[in-house]
Amino acid sequence: MDETDPQAFALTVVSDMQRWLERAVIGLQLCPFAKAVHVRGQIHYVVSRATDQDRLLVELEHAMLELAGMEPDLRDTTLLIMPDALESFLDFNDFLDRADALLDGLDLDGVLQIASFHPQFQFAGTEADDIGNATNRAPYPTLHLLREASVERAVAAFPQAESIFEANIETLQRLGQAGWDALGVRRSVPPPPNRERPAGRRGGKIRR
Repeated sequence: MDETDPQAFALTVVSDMQRWLERAVIGLQLCPFAKAVHVRGQIHYVVSRATDQDRLLVELEHAMLELAGMEPDLRDTTLLIMPDALESFLDFNDFLDRADALLDGLDLDGVLQIASFHPQFQFAGTEADDIGNATNRAPYPTLHLLREASVERAVAAFPQAESIFEANIETLQRLGQAGWDALGVRRSVPPPPNRERPAGRRGGKIRR
C-alpha cells in the first residue's frame, strides 16, 4: 500500500475495521445490535488523518452534526477512526472528556452518544493483559457515534441488555489471548511516530 495515496490509505483502514467488526464484534457476538446496521450498510466510516487533538475535535464536530442531520435509514451510526493520533491509551482516554464536552456544547447530548475503542483499551481495575479488555479493543483509536433513539430501540428488543458486558467477558475468557490473536483483527498500516507523554502527566479516569 502506498501511504502517500490518501484513498488507498483510507480503504485499508476501513477494511481493517470491517474485518474487526465481522470477525470480533459480530463473529463473537460482542454486540447483538451490530449485525443489522452492518448488513444494511448504515455504518459510516470516517478516516481522520489528523495528528493533533484540536483538529480531531473539528472533524468530530463535523461527524456529529452530519449524523444528527441525516435520516437513520441512510446512516444510523458513524465510526471516526484516528490512525495517526492518540496512540497512547492515556491520551485517548483524556480526549474523551473533550469529546463529551463537545457533544454537550452542540446540544446533542441525548441525541447522540459516544462509545470508545482503542488498541490498548483498559478497563479500570484490570491489568493491561486482561483478555476482557479486548471487548473495547479495535485496530485503531476510534470514536463510535450512536443515535440514542437507536440504542433505546435495540435495548428494548433485547431484554437481557444489561448482561451483555458480563457475557462478553466470559466469551473472551473462553477464547483466550491466542484465540483473539488468531482472529487477525489488527492494523495493516504503520502506527504514527512514537510520541511519549510528557513526564509526570497523569491520565484521567479509565472508563467502563
